[in-house]
Amino acid sequence: MERNILAQLIDWQHKTSRKPLILNGARQVGKTYILREFGRTQYKSTAYINCDNNDVVTKIFSRDYDIRRILLSLSAVTHVNIKPGETLIILDEIQENPLALNSLKYFCENAPEYHVAVAGSLLGISLHGDTSFPVGKVDVLKMYPMTFDEFLLAIGEKQLVDLLRSRDFSLIDTFADKLTDFLRQYYFTGGMPAVVSEFVRSHDIHEVRNIQRQILFGYRRDFSKHAPANQVPRINQVWDSIPSQLAKDNKKFIYGAIKKGARASEFELAIQWLIDAGLVYRVYRVTTPSLPLKFYEDFSAFKLFTLDVGLMGAMAETPPENILVGDSCFSEYKGAFTELFVLTQMMPRNIPVYYYSANDSRVELDFIIQKGSEIIPVEVKAEVNVRSKSLRVYIDKHPELKGLRLSMLPYKDQGWMVNVPLYAVSL
Repeated sequence: MERNILAQLIDWQHKTSRKPLILNGARQVGKTYILREFGRTQYKSTAYINCDNNDVVTKIFSRDYDIRRILLSLSAVTHVNIKPGETLIILDEIQENPLALNSLKYFCENAPEYHVAVAGSLLGISLHGDTSFPVGKVDVLKMYPMTFDEFLLAIGEKQLVDLLRSRDFSLIDTFADKLTDFLRQYYFTGGMPAVVSEFVRSHDIHEVRNIQRQILFGYRRDFSKHAPANQVPRINQVWDSIPSQLAKDNKKFIYGAIKKGARASEFELAIQWLIDAGLVYRVYRVTTPSLPLKFYEDFSAFKLFTLDVGLMGAMAETPPENILVGDSCFSEYKGAFTELFVLTQMMPRNIPVYYYSANDSRVELDFIIQKGSEIIPVEVKAEVNVRSKSLRVYIDKHPELKGLRLSMLPYKDQGWMVNVPLYAVSL
């Protein structure tokens, strides 16, 4: 499978100031696959070591941080002659071996000529309080589920991806029906590589849903394995509440929707744990459209989103036919799938994402993003009726800005606002 992050890995490979790389991300987003593919295509050899439940690796890193000894040991274990610049050293599941994680500091200081990349889920890296994180001694990339364009590549539609990337909307519009069909399929599968791979292989929607359930079960197992015991019930409660919270008109996260009388102080740690694990995205409200938007965050108001639109469909037990047949998936559940879809396409692009609502709640924008020195108010329209009342009011008040509406309508620039089809949002 082609993943866009490969270009960033190649950039890291050729950096003169390269440090050991940590590839972060939730479980099952494809970290191991992409590092091995990176090694296969860009290096003469790859030394792959899995740190999970590996006594040999534990012995290697528990003795000392003599990098020459460690390299010799890794070479012996992998049967690879490790050469600087020619071999990619991959330490997988590094969160399971805190000493291996700490060794990256010494690779950086004492052997920078060796190319070391490690994969780890946030489910452990953020929780090993007894091990110092090698701050300043590593490069970090974050990996997300597959975006819609990566899904199109996986199903063999490279020409459509090239067309979308051309931004030739007069030609793109002629393929609107085909792209909409593929968008429905993506709403169902989402971007977890194992799910997409099964969909490409068999097109068996029941087996696809089964794999989604297995991934969700694995996440719950991780809650119990990695989270503090007193937080596990609260983590489950927050996680379970997200689909119904997103199906409301007002998608602001409400603690009282978890359980009657719930307070922020009860669930703050649970929410932060899910965020650190990469399973949940938090989008804060801003009150002023000024740069940088981060200065105007309202920490008391936010939305919570799951990491993947397909997994949310499985969490909510949404019947596959409701997603794959007709257009109801775009507008059903108050547009929850569509708003989540838009967010998941923006996250891998490292775009700061917020939402806006006035104190009187009469004007609310689904998102407001910061792209370089530009602020863009975004309205997501899942329904057939695409009147942009809130966006119009907001732009009238801030005429220096130009709005972006994402809908199923064709591309159209109206001066104060541009409409972009949902299937083109990630490009």
